[in-house]
Amino acid sequence: MFLAAKKVGDKGKVVGVDMTEEMVVRARDIAGNCGYHNVEFRMGEIEGLPVDDKSVDVVISNCVINLSADKGRVFTEAYRVLNPGGRLMVSDIVLLKPLPYTVLDSIEAYVGCIAGAAIKSDYLEAIESAGFQDVEIIEETTFPIECMANDPTAQAVIRDLEISPEALGEMASSIISVRVSVVRPT
Repeated sequence: MFLAAKKVGDKGKVVGVDMTEEMVVRARDIAGNCGYHNVEFRMGEIEGLPVDDKSVDVVISNCVINLSADKGRVFTEAYRVLNPGGRLMVSDIVLLKPLPYTVLDSIEAYVGCIAGAAIKSDYLEAIESAGFQDVEIIEETTFPIECMANDPTAQAVIRDLEISPEALGEMASSIISVRVSVVRPT
């Protein structure tokens, strides 16, 4: 939010939304202590944004949508709050194929943004179903096996679920990060 605040300058406004009071209070404290006067933080959920209809020029999400059980609702909300011609920029984890049930059922894998990830085609379809057109994938990156093996959350999943090196390699090849850009039609 603070990077966006620098981009929009004194004439712009940035609204951050978080579902936990602790994060909203912390963000407000940081904003106040660092002199960010064009940033506001609100309590809310991404499935029901505390923002007026057609009142936002840009919606940004960085690896949060995969934590929502109702991704379609998230994209419908983004569409609702965006001005016509407004842009949605998303970076998220998606899957090329389903993960084993043991991983999908793992709290550690959910917290690590893996278990909640959707199949890539379903994710993109949810964006289009919300009303967006011309969905553009700006970047797509696979997760190297080394990243999963070195990440503490991934290590907990691997250890707790007793995932073999072969299964880990197969999982890693099906987990990707995408950056998506879409514009609400005018």
